[in-house]
Amino acid sequence: MRDTFTALNDLALARLAERGFGEVRTAHGAVFQYLDETGTTVSALAERAQVTKQAMAELVAYLEVRGYVERVPDPSDGRAKLVLPTARGREVVAVAQELVPEVEGRIAGLLGPERVKDLRRDLEAILRMAAE
Repeated sequence: MRDTFTALNDLALARLAERGFGEVRTAHGAVFQYLDETGTTVSALAERAQVTKQAMAELVAYLEVRGYVERVPDPSDGRAKLVLPTARGREVVAVAQELVPEVEGRIAGLLGPERVKDLRRDLEAILRMAAE
């Protein structure tokens, strides 16, 4: 399963690179995946991604320097800053989301609709088991 995840992730990174986002790496998914459109603190991102605050701060800093996110004052807490996606960051998310139906279509073409249905059911069962 890990190899499959890695292969699909590599496909997404290649697509991002084709579209001009070559500096985005696997680890940056932890930011984009958990970033709210209205902004999220580094602490909340770290908690959601299950990484240290320091690690998340480094990921955010990398993306901020490259124009994918920005930090702005949190209106509800003067001491905190919110991480917000920039237009460039929203483009990264859009490119990744565009790839999902394409990959699902390729998988359906490879396996057929019944096996895809079984695969979805199996993956959902695995998720439920992991949540117990």
